[in-house]
Amino acid sequence: MLEFHTLDVFTETAFAGNPLAVILGADTLTTAEMQTIAREFNLSETIFVQAPQDHAHTARVRIFFPTAEIPFAGHPTVGCAIHLACASHTGDFETLITLEEEAGLVPVTVTRHGPHIEAEFTAPVLPFPVKTDLPVDLIAASLGLPLPQIGFTDHRPATHQGGPRFLYVPVDSLGTLGQAKPREPHWSALMALAEVDSAYLYTPGESCDFQARMFSPTAGIAEDPATGSASAILASQLWRTGVIASGTTRLTLRQGVEMGRPSQIGLSINATAEGITAVRIKGSAVPISSGHIRRP
Repeated sequence: MLEFHTLDVFTETAFAGNPLAVILGADTLTTAEMQTIAREFNLSETIFVQAPQDHAHTARVRIFFPTAEIPFAGHPTVGCAIHLACASHTGDFETLITLEEEAGLVPVTVTRHGPHIEAEFTAPVLPFPVKTDLPVDLIAASLGLPLPQIGFTDHRPATHQGGPRFLYVPVDSLGTLGQAKPREPHWSALMALAEVDSAYLYTPGESCDFQARMFSPTAGIAEDPATGSASAILASQLWRTGVIASGTTRLTLRQGVEMGRPSQIGLSINATAEGITAVRIKGSAVPISSGHIRRP
């Protein structure tokens, strides 16, 4: 039997944020067995913890959608780091958790002061634009939205990559954001053309800098309550649209509101006049359950 824990990530409130399953002692599991367990939990991501390849690091981890393995993801990184830090520390603390992910080495600083705990990691890959000339009429049709509601000010749709790749779709209001929904056959046509399986929609928020939704039905995730990797790669989209200046820009993102699972993500971007030099993601997590699961 394998030990597991679940946490709600990017929230300080139980049963909000993005659920995560953390599987411990996964060293002898095959890739097929990990995929089977991820399908069993059927969460947006499940993370498997193994002994590190370099003993100077905390752990090697592998991350799975219900349908496939991915090289890096934000909410598993935050949730797993918080779980490992709390398992080895009591009281208030600040510690470094270093995770060996398929995309590279991810250092995570975990801090607890009283009941407040948060983790901040530096993205292992700097994001960059891929496609900036996608047909806006197809994007609008794929989301069931009128064409004029796609984009605002200097924000236009584009794909960006930083490990994973996402299509970024700015929309003109919170009302439009709430109305969006993937529509076939346009959605599949758009995903094929953009060479992605996920679209991240965003607009200026009322109690945050940007509010977002992320759809990824072809990856087995109808909608994701909080997407740390997409939040990190958003830095490239914001740089392209002129939001990011030299120095450090700190932004607050909200996601999952329309799902009834509100999440809050901190995004920090370091940049020079030449471009982005570092991207960091910050968030909290709440333990929800623990137990044992059979090995497939």
